[in-house]
Amino acid sequence: MSRFFRAASDSDSDSSDENSDIEDKKTAATGANALRSRFARGANDSDDSDNDSDDAADSDADSDDDNGGGKRKIGAAQFKRGEDSDDSSDEDDDDIKRVVRSARDKRFEEMRATVKVLANAKKINDWVAIQNEFDKLNKSYTKAATIIQKEGNQRFYIRALALLEDHVKSVSDNKDAQKKMNPSTARAFNAMKQKLKKHNKLYEDAINAWRENPVNEEDSEAEEAEANAKLAREKEESSEEEKDQDEEAELKSDEEAAETFTMVGKKGKAIDMENLYKALKDLIEARGKKNTDKLALISMLRRLYEGATTNAFQKVRVLLILIPAQFDYTPPNTGYMSTDMWKHALNDINTLLTLLDANRHFSVVDFVEEDLPEVEIEKKAEAKEPTLFQGNIPSYVERLDDEFTKSLQNIDPHTMEYIDRLKDETALYALIIRAQRYQERTRSGDFDAVAPTLMRRLEHLYYKPDQVVRTVEAAVKALPGWKDSGSDDPNTLVTDLCVSLYKSQNDRIRIRTLLCHVYHHALHDRFHQARDMMLMAHMQENINSADIQTQVMYNRTMVQLGLCAFRCGLIRDAQAALQEIQSSNKVKELLAQGFQMQRFSEKTPEQEKLEKQRQLPFHMHINLELLECVYFTCSMLLEIPNMAMNAHDSRRKVISRVFRKMLEYNERQIFNGPPENTRDHIMAASKALSQGEWQQCRDLICVIKIWDLMPNAAAIKEMLGRKIQEEGLRTYFFGFSRHYDSLGLEQLASMFDLPVSTVYSLVAKMIHNEELHASLDQPTNTVVLHRPGPGAEMSRLEYLAGAFPDKVATFVESNERLLEARSITLGLQQAQTREGVQSGGGRSQGYQRREGQQGGGRGGGRGGFGGKGGRGRGR
Repeated sequence: MSRFFRAASDSDSDSSDENSDIEDKKTAATGANALRSRFARGANDSDDSDNDSDDAADSDADSDDDNGGGKRKIGAAQFKRGEDSDDSSDEDDDDIKRVVRSARDKRFEEMRATVKVLANAKKINDWVAIQNEFDKLNKSYTKAATIIQKEGNQRFYIRALALLEDHVKSVSDNKDAQKKMNPSTARAFNAMKQKLKKHNKLYEDAINAWRENPVNEEDSEAEEAEANAKLAREKEESSEEEKDQDEEAELKSDEEAAETFTMVGKKGKAIDMENLYKALKDLIEARGKKNTDKLALISMLRRLYEGATTNAFQKVRVLLILIPAQFDYTPPNTGYMSTDMWKHALNDINTLLTLLDANRHFSVVDFVEEDLPEVEIEKKAEAKEPTLFQGNIPSYVERLDDEFTKSLQNIDPHTMEYIDRLKDETALYALIIRAQRYQERTRSGDFDAVAPTLMRRLEHLYYKPDQVVRTVEAAVKALPGWKDSGSDDPNTLVTDLCVSLYKSQNDRIRIRTLLCHVYHHALHDRFHQARDMMLMAHMQENINSADIQTQVMYNRTMVQLGLCAFRCGLIRDAQAALQEIQSSNKVKELLAQGFQMQRFSEKTPEQEKLEKQRQLPFHMHINLELLECVYFTCSMLLEIPNMAMNAHDSRRKVISRVFRKMLEYNERQIFNGPPENTRDHIMAASKALSQGEWQQCRDLICVIKIWDLMPNAAAIKEMLGRKIQEEGLRTYFFGFSRHYDSLGLEQLASMFDLPVSTVYSLVAKMIHNEELHASLDQPTNTVVLHRPGPGAEMSRLEYLAGAFPDKVATFVESNERLLEARSITLGLQQAQTREGVQSGGGRSQGYQRREGQQGGGRGGGRGGFGGKGGRGRGR
């Protein structure tokens, strides 16, 4: 329904445009005069130059199409006003002269058409259309701010605001009409009511003046016609002066008009380059207000910066306001800075650092106590005197780094967009180094001021392989005007950064530095150094009091430490490092690599938002499938010999409960098919190892494809095969030693494909740990078994038969204790009953003596309660 009225209003506006065009045609001059009028209106059309974006161009093109309809194309002849039409046009159109309308006419015609559509939408209560047309009207009004500043508020605009306010009030009073609205219309109405209330406060005086002397639309059109005639007379008076100007002067005036732009803020005040400091003050006041257009504010600040082409002081002053203003704007549909805006901010910070390096007497500090006028400060700067600016360059760099991380969190990591975005990290890393050098130059005596920037640099390096670090450093050094940034060796670079950060007084920075250092050692297979650093810092005792980001880094460091121990062949250390993380059901949350739905947990939207903000970018993730494979492989190599050693009481000593549960679940399956995933391969290998088939176990473990993701995959598989052989030998001793009196070392070496020296050391270690009751006979090179090992000295039936008497004895003892407790309670009750019987009998006998022998027999038999009864029965 709203489209019908909108179309009708467009047809009305087209007819009115045709009438206005006919009148304009009568007053139009030749093509050359039209060309001069274009430059003549440059002073009045200065607001067109403030919108160099595509939106302004599109809106102008749309307004031209609406005003001219399909009969002529003004946009095609905008830059050749005096020329004829195209060769493809008809001969009848050649006689018609092209009409040049001023920006004032186009703006007001566009606004009047919008007012008509708004009135039609009010008739049918289409609040969605009303809201859209209201926004369109205000946008057109903003474009015409320069014209309105000269001529004042237009009455038709004030009249539209007043009538719309009355309509909103009438609908608000009608409760029945509001109940009949659909949800979308109701939302649009409520939003329109709030928006109009805030908007009309700016024009409250004009609306009240109109209400005192209201006029209808015809009067407004008459006033518009009178204003047009007045403007035409003014143009005719100034036409003689315009004829004397040459083309260069016209172009110059056009460029000067383009330099003027409109400020979105208080009172729609126009700003030019002559009052730059006043403009900056107004823009600072407008920043942060609800009605301020942040994009327009950034555009104005950038124009001010472009205007300060030669003055370094003005450039630094504008940049220190422009950079934070860009961080204020975040698109609501993404939640993070756009890539273009981020790159603009990056370039602006680089430009600021360049200016500060070129002007060493400039300093940016957190707080400036001087309250001098900007002009006097500028004079001091020109005289090369020390000049202070209020700002915080490390905070700008940190915010830029945070926005970069947010963008990586929200971009799909499996697309080329993520890879292209990740390439910007090199420029960001170079900026961090520049900020670090600036802080070291200006704040050399305050290391705590330099530490946050150093920490940012370390956080971009600690988790990367050496090849990637060398590539980044080489790319940074290849930048124009770059100096040497330090050592080329990644290990030396990371160590130097960590040693410097250990001097910081901030506990959080020192803890995170230590974790980064340990992580870097673990990444390069220096397990013992990393373990010793972690233990000497007592990190396990104090990590629970740290913030969540530091706890996540601690979890990542422990996981990397476990992977390092596994690569070094330290199976027990690897299992101990990964035990705490893998035992929980929240591996993703602990490593900040995603969410895992819990059955009985409900999270509020705020908690979900905070968890999303803590997520790490995809390129920093640790492969969870590889982590699980390493943990279960280590558990298999430890648990299978342990279960064989304690075959009859397997629950007495459990190393990994998670592995035990998985193995028990797999054994309860009726049918087990061939292994398909990583867990199936490990479970099948565990069964084979428990039965002494170490070759099959090795083949099942080595065939897992996840090992190819680790560096030196061939060495890892070789290490795993050797460990499986050794643990298979230990399992064989625990499971089958009861069947032998002695075993030859050569025979064991051939069975498990191990050197004799390795077999000898394994048996000696088992004897030393009292896992095997045997001795080594060196002359015969055999293992003499004195008696079967613990847990294997009898069969399962013998073990249960021996355990049965103990359990029966325990059962009998518990029954006796229970009976004794009950007998004590029963004895007390019997003693109380006996005392009651004796006291009752004495009273009965005394009664019998007093009353005679009437009914005494039965009463005496009933005790204390029978005297009265006996007396009754006796009577």
